[in-house]
Amino acid sequence: MSTAVYPGSFDPMTNGHLDVIRRTAAIFDRVVIGILINQNKQPMFSLEERVEMIREATKDIPNIEVYTFSGLVVEFAKKMNASVLIRGLRSMVDFEYELQMAQINRKIDDEIDTLFFATNPEISYVSSSAVKELWHYRQDITDYVPECVIGKLEEKENDYER
Repeated sequence: MSTAVYPGSFDPMTNGHLDVIRRTAAIFDRVVIGILINQNKQPMFSLEERVEMIREATKDIPNIEVYTFSGLVVEFAKKMNASVLIRGLRSMVDFEYELQMAQINRKIDDEIDTLFFATNPEISYVSSSAVKELWHYRQDITDYVPECVIGKLEEKENDYER
């Protein structure tokens, strides 16, 4: 069984993430979405909320599993019996960073490869940070995130200063 890990913070999940997930799920038997626990970031959504959003947005894709992890992504991939890490690329800036990370990960564990997906050009400018900023300024984000994310943002409205 071929397994791929798609790691990220997904704070929140975007349609770009969902596009990469769907494309990955069409290639691999099992896709593990790993939500990184990053102590250096203050996320808008809790881990539980992010897991819930991803599960809701991917409920029609049968070969998806969602977990949280901390530490090195290659160690998480090994634990999940994955041989491939998935990364989405929006720009050359992303490529330079992701290439460096792929090379470091390959040095740590040469049995783990990285597969890059070029983002759909129609949404290549969308990031989780941009979504949060647009939401903060009351802009329409329905083209950028799954519907369940909008629901979670609306729930957060009282907690998150807009």
